[in-house]
Amino acid sequence: MGNAKETLNYFLKGIVIEMIIMSGIVFFKTKIREKIVEFYVNKVEMSIWLEQKDCTILKHGNLLLGFCQRDKPDIEGMITFFYPTREEVDKMYERFKKISNGPPKENPRYQIYHFFTKDPEGRNLEFQHFMHALKPI
Repeated sequence: MGNAKETLNYFLKGIVIEMIIMSGIVFFKTKIREKIVEFYVNKVEMSIWLEQKDCTILKHGNLLLGFCQRDKPDIEGMITFFYPTREEVDKMYERFKKISNGPPKENPRYQIYHFFTKDPEGRNLEFQHFMHALKPI
């Protein structure tokens, strides 16, 4: 087994099938870790996956985000959360209506339904639904 690898053995009719699952975590520096964790847990509905000395790793589906206490925050890029239905995007919009960039809308170029907002430190957030079939992850 390697560092970021987990080996699972499946027994099927006496045959061992080995799968290697690789995962990743996107880490961000934050000046206000407690407030950021509270925001993502209470507003975005992420769950705490792992607590470390000065970092908290949050989970949403297959997305892992780590927020580590530092002197200067990372606020570049965008964090996108996707949902299986438009109604779930609308539900999230209701939570962020006061701080969003506008209501959800269709984007024909990417075949998505989405809206944008920001977290308490100014990171760009997108909530979206793909309007077409997706391959399983």
